[in-house]
Amino acid sequence: MMEEFGVQDAQIDALLEQILDRYGYNFTHYARPSLKRRINRLYMLDRFRDFEDFRNRIQYDADYFRHFVEEITVNVTEMFRDPHFYRCLRQEVLPKLAAAPLIRIWHAGCSTGEEVFSMAIMLQEAGLLQKSLLYATDINPGVLEKLRKGIFPLRYMKQFSENYILSGGTEDFSKYYSARYDWAKFDEQLVKRMVISPHNLATDRSFNEFQLILCRNVLIYFNKELQHKALQLFDDSLEINGYLALGGKENLKYSPIAYKYRQFPDHQRIWKKNI
Repeated sequence: MMEEFGVQDAQIDALLEQILDRYGYNFTHYARPSLKRRINRLYMLDRFRDFEDFRNRIQYDADYFRHFVEEITVNVTEMFRDPHFYRCLRQEVLPKLAAAPLIRIWHAGCSTGEEVFSMAIMLQEAGLLQKSLLYATDINPGVLEKLRKGIFPLRYMKQFSENYILSGGTEDFSKYYSARYDWAKFDEQLVKRMVISPHNLATDRSFNEFQLILCRNVLIYFNKELQHKALQLFDDSLEINGYLALGGKENLKYSPIAYKYRQFPDHQRIWKKNI
């Protein structure tokens, strides 16, 4: 019989330590209310007899552990999400990057990659895609597989197209994908400029130097300690005069690296690294 009140805090602590030891995934500094809610949801949906049954399934069944990661990490995204943000990138940031011989952009916590495709499309329209590399990383290997395939439900295209136009796009958005049945497959030329790899913001280190880093709506699921750790990682990975872009509810204001950055006007969540 399932435990009446779901998984408790002490049990979550034990589970997270077990996951760190067994798989190397560190969820210990994720914001506890959101994490607890998602773990309890999975525990109840899959109808485990008790916590030990749940814990053993995660410990010994690698396929179920992948399912666990997919369920407790947040994968909500869309192409050209927040069009005003993308218009700012298109008009203010990409022209500044154009002089670089090789443009390196990191999408950290990219989920299924809609924002990576958005960037690739903007780079192509600016004539910069062929000298750009888009590094797309996420803790969840399952969503990265979806990114590699570049296939999304066709029903999403209307919203994506509207976002694209509002972001300043002037082409026919449908030129970037081919439709078949209920699916849209995006141009493989876009995917060729992407470097797709797992990366854990809680445990992994910097792996390159970038002119632009985007990590939107990820830090809100971290506690303060992990937020500061991730921001320090981004700072270590960003060139001077590079740009850091965060989500609408995320900020550098009280972080240890804030003194190095100047925020864009109009409350855009884009900062330029000055020192």
